[in-house]
This record gives sequence, C-alpha cells and structure tokens, in this order.
Amino acid sequence: MADFLAENNQCGQNLLRLASRGNAIIAELLRLADFIPSVFRLDNRYDQAKYSEILSDFSYFRNADYFDNKIESRVELQDLDEEFRENHIEILTRFYQAFASVHKYVTDLNRYLEDLEEGVYIQQTVESVLLNEDGKQLMCEALYLYGVMLLIIDIRVEGLVRERMLVSYYRYSAQKAAAADSNIDDVCKLLRSTGYSHLPGAKRPVNYPESYFNRVLINSNFVNMVIGRLRSDDVYNQISAYPLPEHRSTALATQASMLYVILYFEADTLHNQQAKMREIVDKHFPDNWVISVYMGMIINLMDAWAPYKAASTALNNTLDTANIREQAARYSQKLERLHPVLEKYLKEGVLVEEFVLDNIPKLMNAIRECNVTLRWLMLHTAALPPTAEGNKRCKQIRDQVLGDSRYNPLGVFQLLLSTGQFEFKLKEMFKQMLLDKQTKWESYKKEGHERMQELSEVFSGTKPLTRVERNDNLQAWFTEMSKQILSLNYEDSTSAGRKIVQLIQAMEEVQEFHQLESNLQVRQFLADTRKYLHHMIRTINIKEEVLINIGIVADLSYAWNIIDSYTGYMQQGIKKDPSLVIKLRATFLKMSSALELPLLRINLAMSPDLMSVSQFYSGELVGYVRKVLQIIPQTMFSLLASIIRLLTNQIHELPTRLEKDKMKEYAQLDERFQVAKLTHAISVFTEGILMMKTTLVGIIKIDPKQLLEDGIRKELVQQVAQALHQGLMFNPKAKVNELLPRLTMLGEKMDGFRRSFEYIQDYVNIYGLKIWQEEVSRIINYNVEQECNSFLRTKVQDWESIYQSTAIPIPRFPPVDESVNFIGRLAREILRITDPRQTAYIDQMKAWYDLKTRAEVCNRTLFQKLHRAVGSFGLSGLDRLLCFMIVKELQSYQMQIMRGVFRDKNWMEFFGSVTRTLNPLQGTIPQPQKVYSQAISKASKLWAPFLDIILRVGQMQLLRRQIAYELNTSCKFDSKFHANALQTMNNALLADIERHYQDPSLPYPKEENPLMYELTSYLESAGFHNPLLKIYITTARLPYFPLFNFLFTISQLPKLVYNKSISGMMSKKATDPLDSPTFIVGCYTLLKQFHSDNINFFLAFLGQYVRSVVEVLGSSRTPEASQDIINVLIFLEDFIFYSGMPRKSVESFIPSYIFDEFRSQYAAS
Repeated sequence: MADFLAENNQCGQNLLRLASRGNAIIAELLRLADFIPSVFRLDNRYDQAKYSEILSDFSYFRNADYFDNKIESRVELQDLDEEFRENHIEILTRFYQAFASVHKYVTDLNRYLEDLEEGVYIQQTVESVLLNEDGKQLMCEALYLYGVMLLIIDIRVEGLVRERMLVSYYRYSAQKAAAADSNIDDVCKLLRSTGYSHLPGAKRPVNYPESYFNRVLINSNFVNMVIGRLRSDDVYNQISAYPLPEHRSTALATQASMLYVILYFEADTLHNQQAKMREIVDKHFPDNWVISVYMGMIINLMDAWAPYKAASTALNNTLDTANIREQAARYSQKLERLHPVLEKYLKEGVLVEEFVLDNIPKLMNAIRECNVTLRWLMLHTAALPPTAEGNKRCKQIRDQVLGDSRYNPLGVFQLLLSTGQFEFKLKEMFKQMLLDKQTKWESYKKEGHERMQELSEVFSGTKPLTRVERNDNLQAWFTEMSKQILSLNYEDSTSAGRKIVQLIQAMEEVQEFHQLESNLQVRQFLADTRKYLHHMIRTINIKEEVLINIGIVADLSYAWNIIDSYTGYMQQGIKKDPSLVIKLRATFLKMSSALELPLLRINLAMSPDLMSVSQFYSGELVGYVRKVLQIIPQTMFSLLASIIRLLTNQIHELPTRLEKDKMKEYAQLDERFQVAKLTHAISVFTEGILMMKTTLVGIIKIDPKQLLEDGIRKELVQQVAQALHQGLMFNPKAKVNELLPRLTMLGEKMDGFRRSFEYIQDYVNIYGLKIWQEEVSRIINYNVEQECNSFLRTKVQDWESIYQSTAIPIPRFPPVDESVNFIGRLAREILRITDPRQTAYIDQMKAWYDLKTRAEVCNRTLFQKLHRAVGSFGLSGLDRLLCFMIVKELQSYQMQIMRGVFRDKNWMEFFGSVTRTLNPLQGTIPQPQKVYSQAISKASKLWAPFLDIILRVGQMQLLRRQIAYELNTSCKFDSKFHANALQTMNNALLADIERHYQDPSLPYPKEENPLMYELTSYLESAGFHNPLLKIYITTARLPYFPLFNFLFTISQLPKLVYNKSISGMMSKKATDPLDSPTFIVGCYTLLKQFHSDNINFFLAFLGQYVRSVVEVLGSSRTPEASQDIINVLIFLEDFIFYSGMPRKSVESFIPSYIFDEFRSQYAAS
C-alpha cells in the first residue's frame, strides 16, 4: 500500500502531485472569486455607459477587426482602453492563469491516463492502480477535483463575466499570449459561458452540466471504472469508524459527493441506467438527499437530478413522505436524547482519565451519534440553494422536514457547542495520555515490582512485619513474580498484555491457597500490585486509533458555509453570557478540522502550495471567528453611547470648590450608578473574549487580546466612517449655507467618540488614543486615495491599498453625487461656497464675501471647524485632494493651450508679429493704447476657458494657504516640540543642500535616500509649506508663453477697480465678476509651473506696458488710461505679495517713482 506513494514510484507520485495541484487550483479559484472587478459585470448604468464599448463577450471573436477598429478610430476610446488595461491587466493575468491551470490540469490528467494505457509506467495499468488502496483514492479524487473546479467557476464567476475577462486578457496580452501560450483558444472553449446562472429563479440550461463537463473529453472507460469503484467499495475505509449500519450513509458521505460530481462525466448513467442508479441511491443516499460537495458547497439532489429519469426515479424511495417523516422524527428524538447525555459528560469532574479509559466505546458512540445527528439536521434544514428555490417539491420537502423534526435552530446550535466542547476535552485528554503513556506504564511497573520485592523480603523473615512467619516457598514465589513484572516489555504490548493477565490470576490464586487473606497488610500489598497491573493493561491499550476515529467522525467540512446561518444564535448567546466564548472556541477548532480535507494531498505531495492554501482557508475561518465575536465590540459601543449620553447630558461636572448644601445636587447617585453598571458590563464583555486563550486556527494563531483590539478597531471604523458619510452630505441647491452647521454637528459627534475612547481605555486595557489616531487617519487616507483615483490614470485598487485591511475593513458607501466619498463632497462644497464668480476673497480678513449681498460667506472659523470635525488628518487629506484637482486643471490648461493656440499656425504668426512690434522690451513703444488694444481685441475669443481654469486654480491655492495656516497653528499649539523639531530639521537640511551647491564635495541626499520625500510629507501635514511655491506639473517650453499671459492679464484687469475700504481691487460690475486675489494667485501658480524666465519676461512685458502708457499719459492724461495703469501696478504689488518675490525683481522693469506717483493717486481716490 505504501509502495504506491513511495518517492521512487513515478506512477504514484505523478498522480499524487496531480491531486495536490487540483486542491491548490480550487483554493486559488475561491480566493479570486472575491476579487472580480465589478466593472466586468456591467450591472449599473454608469459602467454600461462608460465601458460597454471596450468590453465584449465571445462575440468579439466573430468581429474582432470591427471591434478593434472602432476603438482605434476614437481618441477618447483609445485613452479609456489604455487606462482600463493599465488598471486591470494584473488581475486579468491572475484570473487567466487560474483558468489556464484548469485546462492544463485536465490535459495532464488525460496524458497520465494515456501513459498508463501505453505502459509508460512499468507493470502499472488503470486497472492495477484502481486495485491499490491509495491509487484508487487518488484516481477518484483526480477526476472529482476537475469536476469541482468546473462547478466552482460556473457558480462563482458568471459566464458573461468570464467571457469579458478572457476577451480583455486576449486583447491586452495578444502578442504575449500568441508567443508564450498557444492554449488560449482551448481555455476559451473550455470556459465559454454555459448559460447557467446561480441567481434565484434562473432556468437551468439544457444538458447542463454534462455538456460543460464533456468540453474536454476524458476516457469513458476510466470514468466508468471510477464510478464502479465508488459504487461498490468503501474507498476511504470509513465504515470502520462508523460500525452501526444506520450510520453507513454518513460513513460514505465523502465518496457519495465524489460520485455525484463524477456521474456528470457519464450522464447516460443518470438518464438511463436505472439498476446502477438504484444501487447508488440505496447505498449512498437511502436517508439523505442534501449533500456537501467540497468545502461546504451544498447540493440538493432532488433539484440537481430532476432532469435525469433514472436518477430521479431511484431517488423516489428516499423522498417518500413516510421515509422523510421517519428520518426527521428519528433525528429529532436523537437531538432531545443527546443533550442530557452530553451535559452529564461535560460536568466538572466526570471526564477523568479512569472514566475515559473504561468507557471509550461508550464515549465514541456518543460522538458518532452527535455528529451524525448534526450533519443530517444541518444539511436538511439548510436554506435551499438559489437554483432550488423555484422548485416547488424541494420547498415542500424542506417544510416537511422542518415540521416533522420540530426543528429548533437553537437546539441544533446547543448540540454543536456541546459536541465541540466534548470532542475538544476528549482529544486533549487522549493527547496527554498518549504523551504520558510510556512514563506511566514504567512507573506502574516499578511500583508493582517493588511491592512484590518487599513481600518476598517479608516472607524471608529478615524484614519484621507483624505476625508473618518465614516461608521460603512464598519468598521464592514473590521474588519470581517481581522478576516477571520487571521483565514486561513496553514495546511488545501484545505479549505483555497476556502476561499481565496471567500475573493477576496468579496473585488472586496465591491469596486464596496460602491463606494470606488473614493478613491485612499482605492482602493490601497484593491488591495494590493487581491494581497497578490493571493500570498497565489500560495504559497499553491507549491507542492513537481513538484520536484518528474522533478526527474522522468530528468532520465539519459540510458546514463550512451553512454555519453562517447560526451566527445570530452565537452572537445572542455571547450577548447574554460572554463566557460562552470558551465553548465557541471548541466549535471553531472543530471547524478548523475541515482544513484537513483540501490540505491532505498537498501535504503528502510536499507541494510549495501548502502555505498559500493553508493561509487562504485559515484566513476564511479566522474571518468568520472575527465576524461572530464582533458582537462584543458592537455591544460595547452601544453601552459606550449610553455612558457618553449620561456623562455629557446628565452628570454635571464637579466644580473645583463645592458648597456643602449643593453636595446632594452634584452627587447624582442614580446617574453615577448607571454609569458604573454600564462600565461593569463593558468589562464583563472584555473578560469574556479574553477567556478564549490563544488558539491556533489552521495555521493562524488567534490572540484574544489582539482579537478584541481588532474588533474594537473594526467597530470604531464602521461608526466613524458612517458618521463622516452621513455628516458630510450637502444639498447644492440649499439657499442657506449647510456646511458650518454640519461641521459643528460632526465635530460634536467625533468629540463624543474620542471622549468615549478616553473613558473606556483603562477598563478594556487598550491604548485608546493610539487606536483613535491610527484608525481615523486610515479612514481619511483611504477615502482621499479613492477620491484621488478619479484623477489618476492608474487607479489604486482596494486590494492594493495600504490603508484597506481584510480584518478591519473600511466600508465603501455608494456615491451620492459626482464625488466618490465624503472627502470629495466636502472639497466640492467648500469650492462651491467660495466660487470666485460669486464671492470675493479679502486677504486682510482671510474671508470670502458674497458679491451681491456683501455678507461674509466664510472665514477662518470654517477651517477651525473642519479641524474639529475631521482632525489634522482630514485637513491634510483635503489639502492632498485639492493638489490633485489643481494638477487636473493645470493639465487641462496645458492641453487646451497646446491644441488651441500653439499648434495653430495663424496664432503663432500673430504672436510673432506682436513680439516683433514690442521688441526690444527695455524700450517703450509708440501709440501703446492702439497697439495693445488691437492685440487684445484680436485674441479676445481665446480667453474664456483659460480664465475659468486660472480662477479655479487660484481659488484652490488660497484654500490650501488657509489649510496650511490652520495645520501650522494647531501644530505649534498642540505639539510645539514636534513643530520645532520639524522646523530645525528642515532648516538644517536646506542649509546642508545650499552648502553642497557652494561646495559639491560636501554630502547631499542621494536619489534612493527617502529623507527629503519623508520630511516633505511631515512638513506638509504640519503646515510648514507654501502651496503657492509648489510645482504641480512638468511642462515643456512653450514659445510666446509670457506674451500670451501678458495679453491675457491686461485684457482682464479693466474688469477690476480699486476699492479704498478694502485696500485692494474689486469687480467693476456684478454681471462680469472677477476676484482679484484669486486671479493673481492663479496667474502666479500657472507661471510657476514653467521655467523662471517666463515670470521675468511676463514682468518685462508688464513693465514695458506701464512705461509706454505713462510716457503717453505725460502728454494726454485720460482717466481710463490712468485707471489701467493703477490696476497693473496694484496687480504687481499683489503679485509680489503672494509670490514672495523681492521687490527689486519688479523695480528693474518699472522705476519706483512710478509706483510712488500712482500710489498717491489711489490713496487720494
């Protein structure tokens, strides 16, 4: 038997590796099924409108050229297609590799069968392999696993989605696929849509799934031989673990599920072979019709076999109403009978070593009965699979089972808990007994030997013992007995057992024949020795087979999915009594035994897939454990809410000095008692989860303290994310500003959360502030990342995000407007209320005012409230989002100017002629008003789109300034050491860099050194930066760019007028609004993105304009011209102020006396 799997047996090793690979492929398919990009489903209007033209099912292969040409003919589709490829090629490749591995698996299986037939493996044929015990199991598994793969793909990855993914992969990796993978056509043929849908009410396609299973043909002789083996043999030798005939269907459950899958490869049996089907049903399904196929995939045979005449006829006996009633009633009675039995065994002090060793068969029977009852009731009362919901008869039979078994889910759950606990205790005892087996045996032997030795000495007359005469015969006999006991060999347990029985008999006889009964002490010595010999027999009979049988019988893999329907009862139980977690621990360990099924062959084959598959299934189970135990943090948070309500609204804060007569008023004993009671309840829940002890679930170790902390974090994340989502929803049509009241409410809510954490941290032994800061920053950063995805070509997917976590997931809410989430809504609402077309920004007040009503719209208070509501992380996140928005606007500007202006020959000629007219810039030009007005009027139709972009950029830059100020102020107040350290570090680094440029031999941070990058992010989050000096985009050199900006600027300045009361410029007309600071900051930001020469040329053009017009003004002073010059000079004053440039940079183009002359004019106006 062992020979077949020996390392030098190529035939056995190849088959084992194939089965091992099959289990690994299934794990990968199940893992990937949770990561299908939703866009491939095209199940919402947005996705349909955006992606339907670049996604196609297999109809693509009929019109590939037409489809590709359609994309190539439109630039926007090309861009979208390229962006889609960049974002999804990685996951598509992973899916394709999984799909291709299924095809490779069946190809390898066929090749293995061919090799067997052709005699490649010496002295091995299909028949001889099927006669070998291991060979038979592996042959059946190899075929069964292929069938399971096909079923899982069809259930978890819908046909159309599969086709779209395969077509996308084919298109995006066409050359690579053509060169390296000639199987792509075969993979597509195997996995094309079957028309099957797992949704409720969907009709089953004709000849499904047999037509799907036969897409790659497998040798029919082999299939029939495998079916024959499964029909007639006990392939896995399970019946020895289930001696009772009524348990036979449970004993054969594993091969019954294999038989169900494999029969689809030979559908003729299902359709026409009545005798075979009758035999199969009578042996495997006499009392059950709901089976688990692989890791809890539930199949209802009544629905699955409905289209097959022979199969459904054979099943009729099982589905007979009387049979169903009998089975349901039987298991209902067992359920009631088993509860008191388990309660009795689980009482403290019952399961002791002696009792267990004396009652092994009895205890094993109890375990068998419990597991068989659980299996039948859990499977047959489980909710129907979606496909069976439309089947009336399935519903009727399930209702009958529920009625006849008087199904009480709580009763089943209690039995599951008690069984898990019982098995856990027994297993632990047996493991300990097996560990101590030899030590105890030797100690019993030593005790027996010593007692016999002592008795021989007593009868020798040398050792005084009351009234015992010397007896040489008895002395010799006891000496011989002690030698016999000493000679017992632990290794040879069979002969040692026989010998011990003979020794016990001999001792009983010697006691009777030699009248030793009269001597109490001798009798006691003999009784003790017999007792030790009995213990030796018991100890030597402790076999590992008991543990193996418990492992076989306790299998819970069938409930891998349906256990979820009992989650509610688990959580209710924990809520009532947190110590229930101890019992649940045993249930979770019982569930982890299900991992042995997929890992057995992988482990035997010593496959490198062992870790990843173990990790996947263990992770799934740990996820379920977390889900169940999440009720503890949830309950804690609901209690916390009550505590905070009491502390905030009812309990008065004690003053520093309290008058005696007011003591009763401040005592508030009832309220304080309520707070104490709630706090105690929270600590009881904490205690409950910490009772669980460190538990190994699969290969993942669960630390209860970590589990509690993760649960608290998860609940905090849910609540904070929900508060941010609901608190930051705005109505764009609201006449009254909603932003400030909403931020106030949100600030109070967040304050409540923070205070509750502060209050509770000592009672549950966690670092409240640390958790609060880590989780809030994670929520904000994740939402900023997702919002910024809309500005990125290569998106950061959920599974790639460093902020998202499977254990503590950040919830995603459906968008309520154009924004992805709350941070986008907040940014757009702030931009809406500070719109430069409707508001004016006054820097001295750091506030925005409504242009029509002159009322203040918002000021620095907004940023303080923002800080209170979303914290410094929220402000930093908002700042980052504004950066992305600015980048988008600047890129749009760059694209429009390139396409609309600098690629147009006429415009280039126009700017060339203007440049020639204005050269040299150091001089002045004659008739400036005529020259400039002609140039401006000719270019006037260009300005509108660029003005909008510049105003938006300026608006966002001013907001970034305010955010930086708020962050910087709070950092200096709340964390002055941090602020000083950052400033010092920054100054030191800048000083070092300056010295390096003066002397290149001095050190400078290398490119791979993260110091500057890391320090920048710290500085920005603490507000130590000037957003106006930031370079947002990389730009190419553009000819005539300074001239373009100069003409644009002087064309817009006449819309402004100097206002003495605000000491700045305002819009001349409300109908044509222009916000001066926003405009100036926008212009500077734009110029800053290009080479610094552009700013110098821009200032030179403005200087020439001022000098030329002033020269003309000397002879003919007109108020319009005078106002234009004032506007330009004020523009330059503000330009210097916002940019932080030295005044000399402007005075080199415009003499200072001109500034002085006109300053006196606008001071007088």
